[in-house]
Amino acid sequence: MIPWFGDLPAFRRDPLDFFLARGTAAKGPFVKLAMGLAPVYLVTDPAYIKPIMKAGEDTIDKGRLIQKLRDVIGQSSMVLSGDRHRERRAVIHQQLARGVSTTYVRQLSAIIRHHAALLAREQVFDAHATTAPLALRMTSMILFGSRALTPGDENMLVEAVHMVEDDLAASMFKLAPDLPWVRRRKTRRLDEGRRMMSMVINRARSKAAESSLLRALQTLNLSDEELNDEILLLFLAGHHTSGTAAAWLLYHLAVNENLCDAIAREAHSVSDDTGEIRPDQLRNAPLSLAAVRETLRLYPSAYWLSREAKQPVELANIKFKRGTSFLMSAWHMHRDPRYWDRPDEFDISRAHMKNPAYIPFGAGPRACVGMGVGLLELQLLALEMAASLEFRDATPFPAPRPKPSVTLIPPQIRIEVGLRQTVLTAAAVA
Repeated sequence: MIPWFGDLPAFRRDPLDFFLARGTAAKGPFVKLAMGLAPVYLVTDPAYIKPIMKAGEDTIDKGRLIQKLRDVIGQSSMVLSGDRHRERRAVIHQQLARGVSTTYVRQLSAIIRHHAALLAREQVFDAHATTAPLALRMTSMILFGSRALTPGDENMLVEAVHMVEDDLAASMFKLAPDLPWVRRRKTRRLDEGRRMMSMVINRARSKAAESSLLRALQTLNLSDEELNDEILLLFLAGHHTSGTAAAWLLYHLAVNENLCDAIAREAHSVSDDTGEIRPDQLRNAPLSLAAVRETLRLYPSAYWLSREAKQPVELANIKFKRGTSFLMSAWHMHRDPRYWDRPDEFDISRAHMKNPAYIPFGAGPRACVGMGVGLLELQLLALEMAASLEFRDATPFPAPRPKPSVTLIPPQIRIEVGLRQTVLTAAAVA
């Protein structure tokens, strides 16, 4: 094998082990990787993440690795730069921020409580098989408003995501181009998955609420193709990342009885007399938020990201030439013992936001635009599920390793629950 591609077999075999092994063994802030003809470096010191992510677009920007996503998400904001990217991001950010501060809490809580009731009736369920459709419904509500998707539409969207996700993840780095018949098979599957997603989205567009994110995007006067691309991106990013993170969060509620009970008490403390969580009281629910942040530390949905030098740049007294790709792995940064005490343990007492190695949503002005909504969805999930359910068992234990695809996919995790019999208020515990 030619040396230019020497690291690709290990990366393709197990990217999580690859990033962690190369990152923790690093002697400097950058490790050169043999992943092709163009230079690629793994960033191993968190001190250089923000300088890379905050650099001007003419210096460091989205590069060829991200552009490979065009096959699925087209000309959406993930692959755009400049004014077009900033314009779309501003509209999305404004609409999401408005929803987080007004209507989302009650709407999302209602969806989660409905699912909690279904789980109590089933008693035994698979974590990710449960959270994937739950996250889909939450994302659909934000994008289109309530009841925009039928159960059949939801099933079609889940099937479409399954059709494209593994091929999309594998396409980021290749040892060689696919053989012609393999390429044709992948292209057919990608086209079919994208067609299915577009079909559902077009139906949902006709039923979208006036307060939905879709209506906000329509103010940009995008073409139908551009609007569909943007919705596809938001749908894939929103439901897939939240769905996988939610499965891991349920797992840790199930194996940490004391934590689950404490979050149930916290839910009671921030709810009104009818049991509804009060949006203005969520700031007084630090325990549930810490559990979410720790879940995202151990299982960051976006476990690696990349940027590319658009002109020669110098970092840490190292000169990088134009075309250099910088890889930043949250999986490595979140588990490197140089930056975290007992990095493999679930510990909600960590000072996540004070640690520069904590990057579940990226960093800088181009961090994930859905960060606030994602945290809200997961915090409400923790509060509502803990308040409604008693978690009795979870297998396997300890936590199994995820499957690295577009996000970190949980393997089958069996969880047993029942309805919570008593309200765990602080007074009741005393």
